[in-house]
Amino acid sequence: QVQLVESGGGLVQAGGSLRLSCAASRSIFSRNAMDWYRQAPGKQRELVATITTGGTTNYADSVKGRFTISRDNTKNTVFLQMNSLKPEDTAVYYCHVADALLLRIYWGQGTQVTVSS
Repeated sequence: QVQLVESGGGLVQAGGSLRLSCAASRSIFSRNAMDWYRQAPGKQRELVATITTGGTTNYADSVKGRFTISRDNTKNTVFLQMNSLKPEDTAVYYCHVADALLLRIYWGQGTQVTVSS
């Protein structure tokens, strides 16, 4: 059973920082890129950041320069370091993987990030 277990959300003031973590099953993690998405109330879910197995990263324009995605291959964990947070970053953040081998998509349970002004 593939699992993506997230942690690290919470309430922070604007300008603050949070670090999200997502622990994944080893087989899924080692062979796939990992993503973070977010969904704000009343809005569609959007891709925030991606990291490939080789460590190449991509970011949504809205978070470039403020968020950093990374992965620890020894712990099968992907991280999202969020700095200079803004109220518009308030959303539920989801870990995501699209497994190219099994042709399946997996989502974490989501973690709430709330940024107060």
